[in-house]
Amino acid sequence: MDAKNTTHRIGQTGPVEKQTGIRHLFAAASYSLGGAKRLIGEAAFRHELIAFAAAMIAFIIVGATFFQYVAMAILFLLMMAFEAINTAIEEIVDRVSPEISEMGKNAKDLGSFACLCLIVANGVYAAYVVIFDGFMN
Repeated sequence: MDAKNTTHRIGQTGPVEKQTGIRHLFAAASYSLGGAKRLIGEAAFRHELIAFAAAMIAFIIVGATFFQYVAMAILFLLMMAFEAINTAIEEIVDRVSPEISEMGKNAKDLGSFACLCLIVANGVYAAYVVIFDGFMN
């Protein structure tokens, strides 16, 4: 068995053969669904979902264009991705370095800052669409 075609899963004693073809697609979808389930457990992510829903309602009220909906959806998907990466960083740091360390703190803070940048981008764009494109027109 080729080493690059194997992986280890938690609770298993030996390498697991990687799926190929359509099975790989279903396996990858399963892993992504697991990540989404894990992410929904994060309070920050749930708050971001609520903010996105509020932005969509505001877009409906002001009559946003299709492009504006698409741009907001893309920004939100980016924020979801960054939130997932931030959560992964936090979990890895907690696993590898359960004691408080400066390096672990820095890693978590940087992940949090990346999320903040996208939260601000989402908020600024939503405010622009609602205030300047919606109510000012």
